[in-house]
Amino acid sequence: MTDLIGTGPSRRSLIKGAALGAAAVMMPAIWSPSRAAGKRIVVRDDGGIYTKAYGAVYYKPFFEKTGIEVVGVQANAEPTAQIKSMVDTKNYTWDMAKISRPAILLLTAGDTKYLEKHNLESNPVVATIPQQYMSPYGVGTNVYSTVLAYRTDAFKGKKAPASWQDFWNVKDFPGRRAVRKHAFDTIEQSLMGAGVPTDKVYPCDLTKAFASLDKIKPDVAVWWTSGAQVEQMLTSGEVDLVPTWVSRAQAAQSNGAPVEIVWDQGIWGADHWSILAGTPNADACREFIAFASDPKRMAQLVEYFPAGLTQPAAFEFVKPEVAKNCPTFPANIKSGLPIDAEYWLKNQTAVIERFNSWVLG
Repeated sequence: MTDLIGTGPSRRSLIKGAALGAAAVMMPAIWSPSRAAGKRIVVRDDGGIYTKAYGAVYYKPFFEKTGIEVVGVQANAEPTAQIKSMVDTKNYTWDMAKISRPAILLLTAGDTKYLEKHNLESNPVVATIPQQYMSPYGVGTNVYSTVLAYRTDAFKGKKAPASWQDFWNVKDFPGRRAVRKHAFDTIEQSLMGAGVPTDKVYPCDLTKAFASLDKIKPDVAVWWTSGAQVEQMLTSGEVDLVPTWVSRAQAAQSNGAPVEIVWDQGIWGADHWSILAGTPNADACREFIAFASDPKRMAQLVEYFPAGLTQPAAFEFVKPEVAKNCPTFPANIKSGLPIDAEYWLKNQTAVIERFNSWVLG
């Protein structure tokens, strides 16, 4: 759902030996694992550092264990159109994809189901993933988060912002602001900026949301459209405060920028491993998903980026100073706002059109 491609957070401490030392993963009795040498599955992932991390932590070890090659390919952030085309034509460029909960709903809401049910609920490894990261059509693999980030040098000797209400409070927290030029996340931020508690954000009160946006609009210096733009602005100091995908703020930190992250009321969603309906390699995909859900193996991702680990037990293998930078670290996820995918599935067209008109008005 978010632009996470090409981020470069600083290297994390290596968690050694997990993939090679992990015990064989038990498969549920309802299907038989595919172990034929020479078999291959193609996975849509986020590209960049993600493909590199997944290659080292998941793809290569899985091939060494099973003889099944896994090829990661980059595509649009929400490739629902491509998936529908592949399933409709039975021409499978991919066998599975890493996609968000809203994308899963879009692909399974109608009579035609474009995703395969994974049927891994009884797998002993997959079963330990919390239900908030699960769907019948997807197994949670990573959590992304939108947070408030600010330059500490802009608030040196002054009180720093600590909430969306502070971001909206231009009098007490002056500075150059940037806001995402999209309704997603921005509507939720506007409501929390107006004092709406996280458990009352949905369904969104659009009258209140746009009244709140009216207040901040004169003080928005930049309407950003890409994660790379945010990273550059934070690094250069072009802006002082900005709502952003946390990976971009962390990339700016790794570049040496004096950037702080406010985790409170972060807006988060889960990405899932999902299998394309009708792919002849569905069982191999299931085997891979169970393999990639192992907590100790998943923990190795923090060597590459502060992953939103979906296995709580994975944090047992992550150093505390690294864990606190992960979206699913208990303190971070507890104070956050889970995206209501059902709300956006039903309302996104109307809300996006209204937001776009408002920005131009």
